[in-house]
Amino acid sequence: MPTKPALIAVIGPVEPALLAAWATHYRGLGIERFHVAFHFPDHVPDAWRHQLVAASHELDITPAAVSTGPWHEHTNSELRDALREEAGTGWHLLADADELQTYPAPLDEVIATSEAGGHRVVGGLMLDRVAADGRLAHWSPVTGLDWAFPLGGHLTHRLLRGDPRKIVLVRSGVTVASGNHRAPGHKPDPEALACVHHFKWRSGVLDDLHRRVERFTSGDWSEHTPAVRDEAHRLLDHTDRHGGRIDVGDLRFSFRRVSLQTLPAGWGHEAKTIATTWRPPAARTGTRP
Repeated sequence: MPTKPALIAVIGPVEPALLAAWATHYRGLGIERFHVAFHFPDHVPDAWRHQLVAASHELDITPAAVSTGPWHEHTNSELRDALREEAGTGWHLLADADELQTYPAPLDEVIATSEAGGHRVVGGLMLDRVAADGRLAHWSPVTGLDWAFPLGGHLTHRLLRGDPRKIVLVRSGVTVASGNHRAPGHKPDPEALACVHHFKWRSGVLDDLHRRVERFTSGDWSEHTPAVRDEAHRLLDHTDRHGGRIDVGDLRFSFRRVSLQTLPAGWGHEAKTIATTWRPPAARTGTRP
């Protein structure tokens, strides 16, 4: 069995610079095997697709698949599971292209500790990264993501009411739910949660969210529940009320300066508290999630 996990990722139309920063980050964690697939919705220009795939090859990452078409809610899961099958036995690291994970120990130690404790999954908690003034900003690979988006806070679950929990490492053969939020029948150790730095809130994301709402509402993209659409609506409503920005001064979100180089201060207690108390919005109203 390989001693190092294979990285599994389904990648959409991100900027090549983000792909490069992502690959560099995970290689720094010791990742050697990348199993990736690209999927491009129909609106993405051919030039962008070709540029991103070419950038992948320049990074010595050969995509297992490149597809185009609607981004149905099941699209990501189907591609992800095919990549996991291709990766074979062992541990798999799951990470979207805008998710850069920081761990409390080197990956081999994290996996060894998980196995010793009888866990077949390792969990993480999302920390949304934003610009210092809340703008959905452009960024430069020269200065990097930490400089462009220095604040980390809890936007996903406290504003969007989305699930901030992530399965970041999983043994082959263990099923993972849509969005990598859960592994039915398996619970990660809440005392050892990775920090999933979420760099989604960049320039262009508002257009993506408007398109997502339109396509799911029209039925062009199929959905299992309206949850993804509802989360997009909440972010768009928030930025409409704050001049196109995220309100970084809202104390609910606990924004503060953080870095990819280390876990945020007090992360263990903070992440455990959120991960063990979070419930879906439907569950809070007394209905079955």
